[in-house]
Amino acid sequence: MDSLFSDRIADVPRSFIREILKTALQPNVISFAGGLPNRDLFPVKEIAEAARKVLDREGRDVFQYGNSEGSVKLREFIARRYESRLGLQVAVDDILITNGSQQGLDLLGKVLLNEGDGLIIEEPGYLGAIQAFSLYRPRFLPVPLVQEGLDTAVLKQTLAQSRPKLLYTVPNFQNPSGITYSRGNRQAVAEAVRESGALLIEDDPYGDLRFSGEPAPSFRTYLPQTTILLGSFSKSVVPGFRLGWIVAPRPLMDKLVIAKQAADLHTSHMIQAIMHQYLADNDIDQHIQTIRDAYGKQCAAMLAGMERHFPNSVTHTRPEGGMFVWAELPRGLAALDLFELAVKENVVFVPGDPFYVNKSRTRAMRINFSCVDESTIAAGIERLGNVMKRMIEQTG
Repeated sequence: MDSLFSDRIADVPRSFIREILKTALQPNVISFAGGLPNRDLFPVKEIAEAARKVLDREGRDVFQYGNSEGSVKLREFIARRYESRLGLQVAVDDILITNGSQQGLDLLGKVLLNEGDGLIIEEPGYLGAIQAFSLYRPRFLPVPLVQEGLDTAVLKQTLAQSRPKLLYTVPNFQNPSGITYSRGNRQAVAEAVRESGALLIEDDPYGDLRFSGEPAPSFRTYLPQTTILLGSFSKSVVPGFRLGWIVAPRPLMDKLVIAKQAADLHTSHMIQAIMHQYLADNDIDQHIQTIRDAYGKQCAAMLAGMERHFPNSVTHTRPEGGMFVWAELPRGLAALDLFELAVKENVVFVPGDPFYVNKSRTRAMRINFSCVDESTIAAGIERLGNVMKRMIEQTG
């Protein structure tokens, strides 16, 4: 059977996180592994009412095929949000509705990447992007993240030596690290990319989820002609609708639409209509503020627990938003080993290895705070801290 598979699928790994989530489903396991929104905050009643209105008003029409670009009304809403939130002028025709931003990554890979093309990614980087782009067999060029964002010295060197085609970034509350690029770092990155001629992909699923600090400009502010934007309703409304979008320059958009047609013709007409009705009937900013308040408290509970229970030799980030904290064990220890011990104590997280393209047995780990309540966070972090202490004592 193996001889039947394409070359492109051979090197693409299964999602490590999806495998961990199977363990997390067991009773009594406290899971910090999933990148999941808090299900208690889903607007169930409001979406049910929106669905009723759509079906009553549009009847059979909403079950029909739609256009490949997506609902005009929904794209108009997205364009207005870019202007009101970020001061960006985005034309409706430059927006393509996708099946989640994950499909956006796949379409960009199809349209832009040939085998061996250079692709700069953050290190550590978003696992979903690594998996999506791996199908097109690029040359991954990792650039380390520092506290302010990308390491600009390494970035400039990589751009000069490798002449990559793309740079993929998650500049707000990055997955997995929780780091947000500073304004100065964004300016420096934009200047380096401008001189190189590469395209920059700005993936921003978490931008609305800021619960402290001040926002920084989009890369499109600095690179309006060469920045591609990815967005999603998964973190701000519900993930199950699988609604995302791409904003791209017109020549690229034409090719993306062709790739979208070849992939699935269009994103669900009915789901787009329900989402637009929900957005028309409800104050999305008020809903997002509810999410921010909850995540801010959950993050604070996690950081307080880490300060109380983690060994002093374990470091961690302090995110201003998003869903994740990134922690690192002392040198010489592996998070995979810690994971095996933690599972026995009924607490799980994601070891850092899947977020790197050329490293293994790293000492880093991603810990999610968004889908666990504050009391459970306190209990789980205490468990994890105790496992860390035992591991360090046994190896030290």
